[in-house]
Amino acid sequence: MVAGKDRNKGKQRGRGGAEAVVGQVDGGRAELEPDRERSGAWTLLIDGAPQSHVDLDDPGYLDFAYQRRIGHLIDLVAPARQPLNVVHLGGGAFTLARYTAASRPRSTQQVVEIDAALVAFVREHLPLDPQARVRVRAVDARAGLAKVPDGWADLVIADVFSGARTPAHLTSTEFLDDVRRALAPTGWYVANLADGPPLTHLRSQIATAASRFTELALAADPVVWRGKRFGNAVLVAADRELPVAEFTRRVASDPHPGRVEHGRALADFAGGATPVVDASAVASPQPPPSVFR
Repeated sequence: MVAGKDRNKGKQRGRGGAEAVVGQVDGGRAELEPDRERSGAWTLLIDGAPQSHVDLDDPGYLDFAYQRRIGHLIDLVAPARQPLNVVHLGGGAFTLARYTAASRPRSTQQVVEIDAALVAFVREHLPLDPQARVRVRAVDARAGLAKVPDGWADLVIADVFSGARTPAHLTSTEFLDDVRRALAPTGWYVANLADGPPLTHLRSQIATAASRFTELALAADPVVWRGKRFGNAVLVAADRELPVAEFTRRVASDPHPGRVEHGRALADFAGGATPVVDASAVASPQPPPSVFR
């Protein structure tokens, strides 16, 4: 789910005369809007909330700011073109799986998306490259994660939203314990987080990740850092040193520049937040209606 202003707006006919496609999925009303500027590109919305942008002609193109930031991490987790084992929790339009397949051929990927009707809708209208080694499982994210062999994944990417909120059971230390089990010792956990003032959810997710991983970094728009607007933040966590300087440079050079914090500055930002556990976990906050206007 993408929050804020970094997306195309308007239900307009795309280049080449493409028109919007609408369907009913388990999560609500799904719509594929053609991109006004890029032939072959589409935005997936669920009940009006933008979920993914896909360019079928150029899967290496990432339109949403948060997806570009995750793309940077896919690029940095290992040497260029080296195949990866990747778990995607949350499927959307499979944007990041397509990006990984294009940038790192021969990667093996598992996509876990609970909405089976959405999977079918996307497969029909935005088909995956049949040569890509991508397996899609239509189950709950945590149930799908539990099926991943110990130490298999180089990356676990969490981008799960029910409507516009991350489900509570994907915010806890118990959830991260299973992420760590599935990760290789050198693997990274990456999460798309969405929050707004006073950033209570974001601070608690930093504290939760810090209780399970030794190294963290977080990228977000400056206005989100300052608590001025609801928006996305990308968290990366690992048990090895992260390439913070290069990640910072790439995020700062994006069309919508962001800021990266890590180490003491990130711990200070989290303040006195405490880790989330299953027994008290709650879903991420509902975005204000103005976010999607």
